[in-house]
Amino acid sequence: MKKPIIGFISLGCPKNQIDTEVMLRELVDAGYDITPEDIEADIIIVNTCGFIESAKQEAIDNILDVAWLKKHRKLKGIICCGCLAERYREQIFEELPEVDAVVGTGSIHNIVKAVEAVSKGEKYLSCEPNEELVLGGERVVTTPDYTAYIKIAEGCDNRCSYCAIPNIRGAFRSRKIEDIVEEARSLEELGVKELVIVAQDTSRYGLDIYGEYSLAKLIRELTKATTIPWFRLLYCYPDKITDELVDEIANNDRVVKYIDLPIQHISDNMLKAMNRHGDGACVRDTVKRLRERVPGIVIRTTAIVGFPGETEEDFTELCEYIKEAKFDRFGAFPYSREEDTPAYDLPDQIDEQVKQDRYDEIMALQLDIHEENNQKKIGSTVKVLCEGFDPVAETFFGRSEADAPEIDGKVYFSSKMKPKEGQFVNVKITDAIDYDLFGEMI
Repeated sequence: MKKPIIGFISLGCPKNQIDTEVMLRELVDAGYDITPEDIEADIIIVNTCGFIESAKQEAIDNILDVAWLKKHRKLKGIICCGCLAERYREQIFEELPEVDAVVGTGSIHNIVKAVEAVSKGEKYLSCEPNEELVLGGERVVTTPDYTAYIKIAEGCDNRCSYCAIPNIRGAFRSRKIEDIVEEARSLEELGVKELVIVAQDTSRYGLDIYGEYSLAKLIRELTKATTIPWFRLLYCYPDKITDELVDEIANNDRVVKYIDLPIQHISDNMLKAMNRHGDGACVRDTVKRLRERVPGIVIRTTAIVGFPGETEEDFTELCEYIKEAKFDRFGAFPYSREEDTPAYDLPDQIDEQVKQDRYDEIMALQLDIHEENNQKKIGSTVKVLCEGFDPVAETFFGRSEADAPEIDGKVYFSSKMKPKEGQFVNVKITDAIDYDLFGEMI
């Protein structure tokens, strides 16, 4: 009997994307053909995010869109994986009868079994304990050849009061340094020029298995074992930025001078209510240390507005700090009230319109800061990783050290030469519009 053709929809963060890549490899190794076209698939796997309300809605919308293909095309089955599957395992079959299989975050290595069951017209459910999940695994890398993510740990122990991730992904579990290094070597062989290091809390790496924060040591081992030019750090926490890590970022030429450092707020009242580790003084000190010891470092951060009990004074304090810190990259989120989190039952929930107004105000403030920062770059020369040619704009584009894949801006540039995707080029900046830079290759 001919094996069904498999389609994939991967939603959410890069960590989820890596899980998708692991499942893809297991299916390919089992002899299944994969199609990028939903209309050609016999079974579609939707790897979902379930972190906040908007992510859950996106996942449900995608499942319902795919369900149309069951009625009108050749699609025979839908498999729901990822955070939504883990979080609502009991409800998905009831609420979304279009779904034929549910595979939790601890069961990604059972994806072949799920496909086999659905192929036979059977319902399938697998939600094994996250702590028993074998971390790592070979992947079908779905990012462009020159960029890849590498997950160094799974789960989270921080227990922020607004966050369901510890319930979904389980306790924090680091991978061994030698396993991560081996994976990095294999990615280098594929042509990767930029390796983006991710986890739920990257800065906690190693504490559980080595008894100390070991991210700096991991970076040293990665740079010793490979020649990958760029290593980029995402999802670091302010309270865990050790002096050793700061020195490694400062002194290691292959670590891009960029760090993703979610602060979530600056008000001590809010940080305490959020159960964040470290107060406003810790946040200020960490940002100050990074900027003093890593000249020119780009700091990306996020904040939550409209958290329960956030007063006008708390919000004003946050805005004033954003003006003061002038973060290079900043994103805000209106608080999403999530069941099974401590913040769900907090008093003084904020009106949705107030949340939206505060979000609009702080993002308008950041746009001014970003434009001011970008204007200062006009006339400078930056190293850019070329990502391709835009035929509509008739210009090449790529990213500098200051820009993480998919979440930050681009550098658009003209060139008499024809640089290839994945090639590093030098671009003289001549203009800046909103979040993007424009220039000429030199």
